[in-house]
Amino acid sequence: MVMYKLEEIEMFSSLSGSHLKELYDQTHIKQYAKDSIVFYEGDESQYLHILLDGSIKLYKTTPKGTQIQINRMGAPAMIGEYACFENQPFPATCEFITEGVMGLLPFDFVYKHLNNSAFSLEIIKSLTGKVALLSALVHKETVLSSEAKVADMMMRKLPIFNRLKNNEIASMLNLTPETFSRILTKFKKEGIISVKNQQITIEYEEALHNIVETNTIKDCTNCIAHFKEQIGYKDKDN
Repeated sequence: MVMYKLEEIEMFSSLSGSHLKELYDQTHIKQYAKDSIVFYEGDESQYLHILLDGSIKLYKTTPKGTQIQINRMGAPAMIGEYACFENQPFPATCEFITEGVMGLLPFDFVYKHLNNSAFSLEIIKSLTGKVALLSALVHKETVLSSEAKVADMMMRKLPIFNRLKNNEIASMLNLTPETFSRILTKFKKEGIISVKNQQITIEYEEALHNIVETNTIKDCTNCIAHFKEQIGYKDKDN
C-alpha cells in the first residue's frame, strides 16, 4: 500500500507553501490496525477525516444489529464532510478493512480556507459524489432483488468476485452469505457463469443484463435457452 501525502490530495493541492505547513501542523496523523473502528454512527467530531493509506468501509446498523454497507473506500479519500458542514454526528460507522492511516484535520482549518475556490470546488465535488453514491444505494436496496444486485455487481466489478471471499462480497451487497451462495449456485446451474480454480467467468452477459432489467431470475430448467428464444437468438448450426 502507498501512503499519500496531504498535498497529493486534490483538495489541498492548490494551497500555498505557508498554508501547506499550517495544514501539516494542524493535521493529526493516526495509524490504525485492520478491523479498527475509526468512529461509530452517532459519534460527535470536530475533525475532517482524510484516508491516507489503506481501505475502509462505511456502514449503518439496523435496530436488529444488521450492517447495511454504504461504501468501501481506498486512499486517498475524504470522510465526514457532511458531519463537518452540518455540525451533525457521523451518519455511519467507519471501520478499516486493512491496516491504514488517517489524517484528522480540525474543521476550523476547513472553514478558514473556503474562500479558496479550488479548495472549495474539491469539497463540493466530494459531497456531490457522496450524494450520487447514496442515491445509487437507495435504488439498490429498495428496488433491486437479491439476484439483480449480484448480477449488477458482477457486470460492473467482476474482479471483486475473484479477489474477495464470498462472505465479504455478501456483506458489500447487504446479503447473507447463504443467500449469496445460493444465487451463485443458481447462476452456475443456468450456465450464466462458470467457475474454475475459484475464478468466475461470465458466459452470458446478456442474461445478467436481463436479470437486472427484469429484477428476477426465472425458475426454469434452462433459463439460457429461454432467454435466447426471447431475443430471437439462433445458433450458427441451425
